[in-house]
Amino acid sequence: MVKKNTVIPKATAKRLPLYYRFFQNLSLSGKERVSSAEISEGLNIDSATIRRDLSYFGALGKKGYGYNVNYLVSFFAQLLHKNEGSSIALIGVGNLGTALINYNLRKDEKTKIKIAFDVDSNKIGKINDIDVYHLDQLEEKLISEKIEAVIMAVPAQFAQDVVDRLANTNVRGILNFSPVRLTAPKEIRVHYIDLTVELQALMYYLTNYK
Repeated sequence: MVKKNTVIPKATAKRLPLYYRFFQNLSLSGKERVSSAEISEGLNIDSATIRRDLSYFGALGKKGYGYNVNYLVSFFAQLLHKNEGSSIALIGVGNLGTALINYNLRKDEKTKIKIAFDVDSNKIGKINDIDVYHLDQLEEKLISEKIEAVIMAVPAQFAQDVVDRLANTNVRGILNFSPVRLTAPKEIRVHYIDLTVELQALMYYLTNYK
């Protein structure tokens, strides 16, 4: 699917879900083909970047025709494993964790939070039909449920300990909301979401680019 010996840049990889969602919406609206200029306008990404991103995956479009929307939906669904679905574990059911459970990835019908963990005994049980276990059961449940990706929303001082325990499971990916850099085995990929940093960056642009 990807050209042999081609390394996809991280920036491109992060845009792939945006492309998939955009093409899905076009398909639902009945549109059959789309140009890079239309994709650019819809996603606010310049056309050259779009053409370069899509070129990593071979000849997806035709000059003078553009891109076949339904084909792109099918292609990106396979590329992002959307047809298979994924079960996610949430570690930390505080205010943020509870909000994530209530949201539960509504825009993605096949990727869902399946189980959650916390140390507060008052939260053990079920929240919105999601089983919440004590953190003592972390390794056991992750292995039995065959979980490969987790969302971490734990206090910073506990985050590294949790990551160390994940090394003994099937987990290969972490989406980390904890405001701390983690040391993980090379087999585990960590993506960071720091809302404070993102907000500060936004305020910087608002202040300096009026």
